[in-house]
Amino acid sequence: MNEMLLKVKAILSTTPSRWKSLAETLPVQLLTRPPAPKEWSALECLLHLLDTEQWVFPPRVQAFLAGRDLEAFNPDTQGIAMDANPWPDEIAASFARMRARSLEALAQVAETDLSRTARHSELGSVTLEQMLHEWAAHDLVHTIQAERAVMQPFIAGSGPWRPYFADHDVDAKVHR
Repeated sequence: MNEMLLKVKAILSTTPSRWKSLAETLPVQLLTRPPAPKEWSALECLLHLLDTEQWVFPPRVQAFLAGRDLEAFNPDTQGIAMDANPWPDEIAASFARMRARSLEALAQVAETDLSRTARHSELGSVTLEQMLHEWAAHDLVHTIQAERAVMQPFIAGSGPWRPYFADHDVDAKVHR
């Protein structure tokens, strides 16, 4: 199997367990706390991954394989809104189930499919290989973003050690 496909599948297969661990272990107050105004909480990051698992990445893989253009997705206007009483472990379990199906579908992608192109409404012509790289990076970015949101109260309470966290401190970035 193609080395890039193996790496992408490795990232995509580990993401659900990372989220399951966060969702089952952390208090809901940490998961729903936004790091700063107008930024996503950890749980909102998970909901976004759930949205893209349903509406973006697997359908786009199918579009490439069928020779169709890619449909646009706007995370601000499409997708699941966060419930007032979220159940993070249930959301993580839903994500894991959807991702398992996605990985089964991804197994159908052959090395010769990677050069297939499709038209993206904003980016123009893109290849399946590029989109698979984006999918893996997207998983990592939003998992890191979630962990960064969870970090904030600990950074804020770290007293004289706070400067050591400047790269991750939302308040420090605002005051630079």
